[in-house]
Amino acid sequence: MTQEERNKLYVARCLLDKKITIEEGAELLHLSERQVKRLKKGVREQGDVFVIHKNRGRKPVHALPHEVKERVVNLKRSEKYSQANFSHFQELLEEHESIHLSKSSVYRILVSEGMESTKKHSRRTLHKTRKRKPQRGMLTVMDASPYRWFLNGMECSLHGVIDDAGGEVLNLVFASQECLEGYFELTKGFISQYGIPLAVYVDRHTIFRSPLEGKLSLEEELSGKRVNETQFGRAMSELGINLIWAKSPQAKGKIERLWETLQSRLPVELNLAGISTLEEANNFLATFVQQYNRKFAREPRDPQSAFRPLEENINLDFILCRKETRKVDNGSTFSFSGVKYRAMDQGKVVALVPHSTVTVLHSPRFGVKVQYHGTVYDVEALETLRGEQTVPKQKKQSPKTTTIPAENHPWRNSAPSIPVSYEESDREILEALYSSRLAWR
Repeated sequence: MTQEERNKLYVARCLLDKKITIEEGAELLHLSERQVKRLKKGVREQGDVFVIHKNRGRKPVHALPHEVKERVVNLKRSEKYSQANFSHFQELLEEHESIHLSKSSVYRILVSEGMESTKKHSRRTLHKTRKRKPQRGMLTVMDASPYRWFLNGMECSLHGVIDDAGGEVLNLVFASQECLEGYFELTKGFISQYGIPLAVYVDRHTIFRSPLEGKLSLEEELSGKRVNETQFGRAMSELGINLIWAKSPQAKGKIERLWETLQSRLPVELNLAGISTLEEANNFLATFVQQYNRKFAREPRDPQSAFRPLEENINLDFILCRKETRKVDNGSTFSFSGVKYRAMDQGKVVALVPHSTVTVLHSPRFGVKVQYHGTVYDVEALETLRGEQTVPKQKKQSPKTTTIPAENHPWRNSAPSIPVSYEESDREILEALYSSRLAWR
């Protein structure tokens, strides 16, 4: 018996012996008088066994079979699911193993075997949260996370962008490291699918914000000059997107929590799909993003979208690329990265005004192009300048020679004269020094 059952039996015997009343027994056990009367009657008719719960020692009807518990434990210990957290493991059991259990049941089974989830929830710190935007496209949050995304230990960076209104993942792109090209591919993917957002929220990485930002002179600021703008900032300005810099990681906590979830789930999903290269992973991400949004994304307060449609005359490739300016020489050519180029239009050479300025566009998607008076042209490489550079001639230096005076040279035999201005005592000291010098020679 438990201590509670022993107390009930003691009070029931006191009632049968008429030592206490029904009202006093109800007060002692914190029960109603009706329950105490039932307890007294049961002990009188059935004895002490009445206070023991009738399901004691019996297996519940809804209890899980031992075979199911054993199979769940063995699957979790296997290499296939060992890295999955408990919540993700319950979803994988339904999807791949046809085992339909609640998350609490899976948790109890695994904890009873001494297992711990790979994603343990720590105590949350209370902080002031920022209210979500009401419409999709009003604010997008962009970031990258370096991590060992593949279970073979290979580390790379996952670039991602989410919508602030509902936490919807707009696009994900893998790259070997966090880089400008990765963010350009990320931006092109979600703009082509959804449209142009009003603003992008990013951190203060040098890709987004130059270290020299805000250090312009007063004259440069008045003239509207922005010499410290990054390539990404320039692209956002051309698309009409407002770039907002966060002052701390906590300020963009929504995408930071996304990385925590993806680092727990995505490596397991890639391993189950047999993916081990960046190219295969980027092809897999489109399907994964759809499944993720169905589970975790929420509907915004206002169903109307704030994304602006992309105009037909805008070529994203010519905006989301690196741009640098060059001067044209007298032969309508310009130099870039050690190579001399000229502009071509449908196989014909484009005449460029000498000493004018052109904009060179270069990207892994299309190579090198040139923009002149708002028109983008193909280029033709003429010659490589770096290979033709000659090493400047160095003057021949004659070897240094040391001249040793002959034995009869006057310098060896001549005695230096002593100034007359010295006193007699000083003259004696100097004569002794000179005589020792001549002896040494």
